[in-house]
Amino acid sequence: MTTLAAVHTALPPHHYPQDRLTEPIGDLCLAPGADRAVFRRLHASAGVRTRHLALPIERYAALRDFRESNEAWLTAGLDLAERALTTALAQAGLAPADVDLLVCASITGVAAPSLDARLAGRIGLRPDVKRLPVFGLGCVAGAAGIARVHDYLRGHPGGTAVLLTVELCSLTLQKGDDSRANLVAGALFGDGAAALVARAAATGTGAEPAPGPSVVATRSHLHPGTEHLLGWDVGAGGFRVVIDPAVPVLVRRELGAQVRGFLAEHGLDTGDIGAWVCHPGGPKVLDAVTDALALPDDALTPSRRSLAAVGNLSSASVLHILQGFTEAHRPEPGTWGLVLAMGPGFCTELVLLRW
Repeated sequence: MTTLAAVHTALPPHHYPQDRLTEPIGDLCLAPGADRAVFRRLHASAGVRTRHLALPIERYAALRDFRESNEAWLTAGLDLAERALTTALAQAGLAPADVDLLVCASITGVAAPSLDARLAGRIGLRPDVKRLPVFGLGCVAGAAGIARVHDYLRGHPGGTAVLLTVELCSLTLQKGDDSRANLVAGALFGDGAAALVARAAATGTGAEPAPGPSVVATRSHLHPGTEHLLGWDVGAGGFRVVIDPAVPVLVRRELGAQVRGFLAEHGLDTGDIGAWVCHPGGPKVLDAVTDALALPDDALTPSRRSLAAVGNLSSASVLHILQGFTEAHRPEPGTWGLVLAMGPGFCTELVLLRW
């Protein structure tokens, strides 16, 4: 059995109210003198109250190209990754040398050696630690990472695996790009890193399970013919975001059958889920999930709360939400939970939990 022993989110120190960011982001993306009425309404309706940025907002105008943005991602990302990982391990009562597998996901920068390799000596991971850097899953990587960690631990009783997500979305904002997708991203996404520690009890030891929910089952689903809906258009300026307005339409049409079918295999329905850990893709996506699953209005309150507090953190968001369920809003023993996220592909990942 895989138990989620600890989860911790690390946020950059540069913290801004949403209305403090609107005009500086407009200066970056819009032509001088452009009408900003629609842009301002977009920021006001994004469901975001505050965000953390990797750099002070004044420094973004000085980033000249993808190389400088990527170097900033590497520098700030390593610091946040170290904070998230070492804190999560300490909360689980473990040391870096106890980690057997490190899965490291990021879609907002690239490096070789990867973040996990650069982090290993810095925090004291064992030289024989297994590493799996992941690029391309985007927002779904938080849920998919939990699932893949679970897959590994099923074959390694007594093992410890860590999922680390590092997403500095602000460093992908494209200057001079007034496309709707870029403006939506500039209104919605925040920066942060998160680490989750998972453990598998050794068979026959009689050891007490680690605190936290257990992973019961997982499910992946790739939607054919939807590659154009979400992702990056990679060019000389770096990562230009692709967000198709049809995403909420697809969610309303297909998510309900996927989730209900998955739950039915375990004798459950949506009404049996007491903890929804849903990636906050944005207000329209959350509304679509609520409609597709016929959920009560307050079912996705933790997701909306996370979106308001830190913005969409891409793959780190579901871990940020899950952290709330392990701290201030811990469910009663026996409560069922579902981690749900969507990402480029277009794909869906489901993880069934039980406290």
